[in-house]
Amino acid sequence: MIPRRKHNESSGSLPPPDDKHASNDYILSDSASRDRLCAALRRRFNRKTLHKRVPITAWLPQYNMEKAVGDLIAGITVGLTVIPQSLAYSNIAGLPPQHGLYGSFLGCFVYIVLGGCRAVPAGPTAIASLLTWQVAGGVVEKAVLLSFLAGIVKLLMGVLGLGFLVNFVSGPVSSGFTSAVALMIATSQVKDLFAITVTGDTFLQQWISIFRNLHSAALWDPVLGFVCIALLLLMRKIGMTKLGAKSESGPNTRQKVITKCMWLLGTCRNAIVVVATGVLGYWLVATYGHSPVRLMGVIPSGVPVPQLPPFSYVRADNTTADFVDMVSELGSGLLVIPLIVLLEDIAICKAFSDGRTIDATQEMIALGVAGIANSFMQAYPGGGSLARSVVCNGSGVKTTFNGLYTGLMVILALQFFTQYFEFIPKAALAAVIVSAILFMVEYNVIKPMWRAKKLDLIPGVGTFVLCLTLPIELGILTGVIVNIIFILYHAARPKFSVEMLKVSK
Repeated sequence: MIPRRKHNESSGSLPPPDDKHASNDYILSDSASRDRLCAALRRRFNRKTLHKRVPITAWLPQYNMEKAVGDLIAGITVGLTVIPQSLAYSNIAGLPPQHGLYGSFLGCFVYIVLGGCRAVPAGPTAIASLLTWQVAGGVVEKAVLLSFLAGIVKLLMGVLGLGFLVNFVSGPVSSGFTSAVALMIATSQVKDLFAITVTGDTFLQQWISIFRNLHSAALWDPVLGFVCIALLLLMRKIGMTKLGAKSESGPNTRQKVITKCMWLLGTCRNAIVVVATGVLGYWLVATYGHSPVRLMGVIPSGVPVPQLPPFSYVRADNTTADFVDMVSELGSGLLVIPLIVLLEDIAICKAFSDGRTIDATQEMIALGVAGIANSFMQAYPGGGSLARSVVCNGSGVKTTFNGLYTGLMVILALQFFTQYFEFIPKAALAAVIVSAILFMVEYNVIKPMWRAKKLDLIPGVGTFVLCLTLPIELGILTGVIVNIIFILYHAARPKFSVEMLKVSK
């Protein structure tokens, strides 16, 4: 009988693994990984990061009564500005007037928590309104979805640290774009100033339509509109006047009080004109049963109920466009609008930062979340407005908390005063827009560019012309591409300076 060999005596067999040591190695490896993970989390999620990404946590502990009073005055003053502006800007976007108000309160609340600049009241802007009209074509569902998707794009740009993309929109390109937009906005208001029908998508097409239909212009609409423009420009000039500024001893107490009243008149000029013409419209309807000028019409009252943005809509031909169709129709606007809104916002932040460093990434996050939140209130894209920021800064703003009072004023207007907005003449709102955008044409940058670097005029003038002749989003994209080509051209041909030095022996 052949004896069996034991398993551990078989030739070539390996010794059994030491389970004890293997287990210890695994525990040590797992413990080291856990320590590294905890250390990484501590580096990312600390108090400094919290203050950076949620700025309210940095300034709220030091908030006091002096700052509260400054924010209250600034918030109410901006509220008097944003209400007529929102009604007017929604007209630029080709949307019902209430949608401008819908985008003027929730974004302010979001910016209080996440915003980094105290003088940026978030809401509708002239440039964003025009771009919305170009991209959405006056379709409410597309405009609201555009706010949602543009907010996501801005948020992703902030999370991924893509703030450097703003640098590709150079000063000349920005000036050319802004000047072209100003002319296009003024052109879009001709229909309300003269009470005529204007068709066309581009600047040239609209002016051709204007000249064809100018013979059917009304009488009293242009009269009222141009009178309002003159009054607005006059009050703006009065608001900029400072008594006793050239005196060696400085202004006395009486001059200071008068100067402050004049500044308040200039600051609230839009609200004054809108209220005065609204009273005029109400009196005409109550007295004669009709108005010789076109009025805004009925505006739904109340704050909108939060709801998801629309992901489909019914076209004019009764066909249904799904989400993919809507994204396809929005096209390049999904990238152009976030980029332009961020560029405008960062420029405002730099102007009112008082020398502090601007965190472009945080601005992207704040405006992205604000845009997403606004879409749930049926609003269209918006951002920071230079006109409102000037008012806010001049009113003695201290922190972003001023947005609370601005937002509350808009909510009160929606809840209690929309029944009176229907008597506001359309020509008066057009006058508010025209008197504001007259100062957006940046013709004063041409001479410095010519003296400093003539080649900078090429992307600037090119962007200006392209935005007027092409759809505006294609114009700005082409201008950015031309600017990138110039950057690459100069980077490929660097200039060197060689100096010969004689060394004595």
